[in-house]
Amino acid sequence: MTIDLEHGSIALHQLPDLCRALELGGTLPLARLAQGLAKDCKQALDAGVGGVIAPMVESADQLSTIRDACRWPPAGNRGVGFSRANLFGRHFDKYALEAQAPLLIAMIEHYRAVEDLTGILSIDGLDAILVGPYDLSASIRRTGEFDHPEFESLVNRIKEACTRAGVACGMHVVAPSPEELRRRQAAGFRFLAYSIDSVFLNHGAVRPQL
Repeated sequence: MTIDLEHGSIALHQLPDLCRALELGGTLPLARLAQGLAKDCKQALDAGVGGVIAPMVESADQLSTIRDACRWPPAGNRGVGFSRANLFGRHFDKYALEAQAPLLIAMIEHYRAVEDLTGILSIDGLDAILVGPYDLSASIRRTGEFDHPEFESLVNRIKEACTRAGVACGMHVVAPSPEELRRRQAAGFRFLAYSIDSVFLNHGAVRPQL
C-alpha cells in the first residue's frame, strides 16, 4: 500500500501510525514522496516505510541523488538515527542492513524523462519504474488523452526500454477498471498501482441510473 504524500492530504506526523496499521495487517507500506528531496526521503523512511516512490524523475543524476538520500552510509548519505524504523534503536543492527537498499521506484511523468530513460534505468538500486499517466500526458499538452497516439508511443517507449534493461515497468491505473488492469498486465506491465482509495469510494457511491 502506498501512502501518498504528493497529492494526498496526509501529514508527516500521521506516517508512523499509518505504517504501524499496515504492518499489523501484513502489508508493506510505501510512500510516494512530495518531492525527491533528502528531507522527504529521510522523514518517510524513518517513519517506517519500506521504500519510496519518487515523483517527477527526469534524469539519471536526479535519481542517483534520491537513491543516496534514501540509504544509510556506506551505500548512501542519509542521516543515521534512532527512529520508528529501527524501533528507536532496538533493531538498529538489523535495520542498518535494510537501510543500505530500501525499495526505490522512479515515476516517469514527463517526456524529458523518456529522453534520458537509458540513463535512469542504469542507476544501481532502481527497483521499478512507474508511469504517471496524467502528468505524462500533460507534459505533451494532451492531459488525460490516454488514447492519443503520441501518449501511447511514449508509454510503449518506456515499457520497451524497461524490458531491455530488465527493470520492472509499472503504470498507475487510476480508474477502478478491472478491464484496464488486465489490459496493462497483458501488455507486460509488472508493477501496477491500482486506483486510489477515494476513487474507489466515489465510484462505489454512485447510484446506477435506472
